Amino acid sequence: MTPEPLPRQPWLRSGRSPRRQLSLESIIEAALELLSTDGLDAVTMRKVAQRLDTGAASLYAYVRDKAELHELMLDEVMRELEVPEPDPECWQQQLKQVGLQVTRLMASRPGIARIALETLIPTTPHTLDKMDQMLALLLAGGLSADDAVVGADILSLYVAAGAYEQARQTSERAAHEAAERIDKIRDYLQLVPAGRLPHLIALAPAMARQGPHGYELGLDLIIDGLAARAARTAAVD
Repeated sequence: MTPEPLPRQPWLRSGRSPRRQLSLESIIEAALELLSTDGLDAVTMRKVAQRLDTGAASLYAYVRDKAELHELMLDEVMRELEVPEPDPECWQQQLKQVGLQVTRLMASRPGIARIALETLIPTTPHTLDKMDQMLALLLAGGLSADDAVVGADILSLYVAAGAYEQARQTSERAAHEAAERIDKIRDYLQLVPAGRLPHLIALAPAMARQGPHGYELGLDLIIDGLAARAARTAAVD
């Protein structure tokens, strides 16, 4: 009769859970996990290495530095973005849906929008693919080359800023602080002498109504402006 095996001695390394295979993919995965649990400021080479049960020096064989790691995290999130084949008949609606989708993807992982805003010119594969596809949508709408390039840049900045704002407002503390700040501004405007800050006072109710709807309206304003530019380009041609 075979005796029952003895339990592993807890002080032996073999008693640990198996180490994750080190690769670029596992490094990015660990970084995104750390982002979800501890926030972007916690995503350092040292802490990611600890999560992978290795030393920080091992990571440098795959990633140049923390900035590159952050950009690769953004790239992995952008992989999920689905950009439709350009349709000249509905390119505006397509562009809006892409913008909303980008915002949702970034806002669902707080910290990713900040990476997008801090990265000078993203050059990772998935990000480049998605930018190329967005340019195709703009060109399908009849925009000139210059207008398409600048329009894509403006849209990228706007959706990243929108995602940053939405992610920040998901916490109860941030929502409470925002509501408190709005109340303080409203109370202050009532103290302003007649004739001072007339436009702020007149538009205060409209400002108070803004929220997710305000973000979507801003996206409409940008896309409507691009459509107007495309119409003028077509008229000149």
